[in-house]
Amino acid sequence: MGAEAAGSTSTGEEQAAEVAGTAGGAPVVDHFASLWERIADAIPEAPAVVQGQVRRSWGELEARAARLAGALQASGLGEGSKVGLFLYNGPEYIEATFAALKIRAVPVNVNYRYLDEELHYLLDNADAEAVVFHTSLGGRIAAVQERLPLVRLWLAVDDGPPEQGGPGEVGEPYEEVLAAAGPAPRTERSEHDLTLLYTGGTTGMPKGVMGEVGNGVRAGLAGLGPLIGMAAATSATAVEAAARLHAEGAQLGSVVPCPLMHGTGMGIGCTPALSLGGKVVLLEGRGFDPREVWSLVERERATGITVVGDVFARPMLRALEALEAEGATPDLSSLALIASAGAMFSTEVKDALCERIPTMVIADLMAASEGAMGQSIHHRGSSSTTGRFSVGTQTKVFDEDDREVEPGSGAVGRVAVAGGIPLGYYKDPEKTAATFREVQGTRYSFPGDWATVEADGTITLLGRGSQVVNTGGEKVFAEEVEEVVKTHEAVDDCLVVGVPDETFGNRVVAVVALSAPVEERDLIAHTKAHLASFKAPRQVVVAERVPRFPNGKADYKAAKAVAEGA
Repeated sequence: MGAEAAGSTSTGEEQAAEVAGTAGGAPVVDHFASLWERIADAIPEAPAVVQGQVRRSWGELEARAARLAGALQASGLGEGSKVGLFLYNGPEYIEATFAALKIRAVPVNVNYRYLDEELHYLLDNADAEAVVFHTSLGGRIAAVQERLPLVRLWLAVDDGPPEQGGPGEVGEPYEEVLAAAGPAPRTERSEHDLTLLYTGGTTGMPKGVMGEVGNGVRAGLAGLGPLIGMAAATSATAVEAAARLHAEGAQLGSVVPCPLMHGTGMGIGCTPALSLGGKVVLLEGRGFDPREVWSLVERERATGITVVGDVFARPMLRALEALEAEGATPDLSSLALIASAGAMFSTEVKDALCERIPTMVIADLMAASEGAMGQSIHHRGSSSTTGRFSVGTQTKVFDEDDREVEPGSGAVGRVAVAGGIPLGYYKDPEKTAATFREVQGTRYSFPGDWATVEADGTITLLGRGSQVVNTGGEKVFAEEVEEVVKTHEAVDDCLVVGVPDETFGNRVVAVVALSAPVEERDLIAHTKAHLASFKAPRQVVVAERVPRFPNGKADYKAAKAVAEGA
C-alpha cells in the first residue's frame, strides 16, 4: 500500500532494530515535534510532503522546520507564543506547524478567506506574535499590521502579487529568513503543551479551542494503527513502525484535498500520517479538482484520502465514473482508507465508491473541534445508514435535563463526549462553561450536535442545535432534511434553512444544486415519503452552487440569504 523505494538493502526488521537502538533509553513524549524529529532521523530520505513538483524528504522537512524555529526564537518567541498561519495548502503550512511545535510555541490556523476585520479579530484574539502568510494575501496583511503590535515577525511565502492590490512588499521573505537562520536546538517538551484550533465561526466569531498536544498524538496514532497491523500504535512504537514501512516499500501516503487551515485537513489528513512516517500529498492547484485526487492516488501509491463528507466525495465519485467511461480508470489498488469528518457522508456515495475500490474502507468520523464522538466504518458489502454512528463508553446523549437518553426511546438529546477533550475556549470562560461542563461527576464536551439513540446503542445524528428550524411549533433539524433531499437522483447538494413566515413563524426552505431538471413538487413529495410531512421543505430554491466554505462545511448564512432573495 502506497510504496516508496527503500533505497537500502537492509530488511525492515534490521532497520527497525537500528532505530530502536538509537533511542538510548530516552523517555518517549507524546508530542508531535519530538516524534517527527525521531522519524526524520530514522528515515531522512523518505518523502514527507509532496505538492506538484515539490518533494520534501523527511530530512529536508526537519532541517527547514529547525531553521524556521531558529528564526522564531531569534525574534523572541518561545513556549506558549502563538504563530498565525495565514496560508493556502502547501509544504510551508506543515513546516511552520512543525517549527512552532519545536520551540513549544502554538501554531494557529487562520482562514485564508478572512478579510480585514475577521483577520484582525482572530490574530488579536489569539495574541499572535508571528504570522506566516502567502504574498498573494499580502494586501490583507498590510491592512491589519499596524493594529497588531504584539506581532514581532511577519514571514511572506512567495506565491505571487497580492490578490487585492496594495503593497508589493509586506513582511520578510520566508526563504531568505530560512537561509539566514541557524537551526533551533532540540529541547525537552511536554505532552501538556497547548494547541489552539480556531473554529470556522459559522455560529458567531471564531473561537479558539484549547487542547493538549499529547491528546492529538494519541488519537491520531490509535486511529491509523490498524492500517499497519498495529491495534494501538503509540509514540513508543511509531518510529520503529515508520522505519519498517519505509524499508518494506509500504510507506503511508495521505492525499489531502481539503484545506489544512481546518481541523479535518490538518488533524485527520496530515498529523496522523506524519506521525507514522508517512507522506502528505497536496493538490497542486488552489481549487478542488476531483480528477487530480485520483491521479495523485495512482501516481503516489497513496493509502488514504481525507475528505469532508459529500461535498468532496460526490464530485470524486462523478470524476471516477467519468474516467471509467473514458476507459482511463486509474490504478487505485494502494488505497486502503477514505477518512471523512465535518459533514454528512451519504450511504449511497459510500456504496458506489466501495464497489469501485473493494480494497478500501471508509471511516466516517463524527467529530468537531470540541471532541470526537463516534464513527461509522463502511466497506464493500456492508450495511449502514447515513448519519448513524457507533460510539464508545465516553460518548453519551443527554436530554435537556441532563438525563441520559434511553436507547430506542426515540427521544432527542445533545451529544456529549468525555475523555481526552479540549481544555476550553481561549480567553472565553463563559463559552467554556457552557460547552464543557460536568454531568453526574464527569466532565463532558457538548459540541452542539443533537441525536437519537437507537435500540442497539448506535446514535443517529440529527444536526447542530444552531441550525434547528422552529416551524409551526415543531423543531426541524436541517441536516436530517438535507440528507433526505440529497437522496433524490437529480440533487447534487442541498442546505436547509428557515426563513420568516407569517403563518408558521419560519418555513423550511431547501437550497439545492441540481444535476438534472426536477419539479419542486417532486422534491417535496420525495422528502415527505421519508420524513414527517412537517419536516419537508415548503419551498425549494435552485442555485448554481450551494453555499459552502472552502473546507466543505455549510455556509448557512449565505444559504439563508439565497433563500430570502428568492
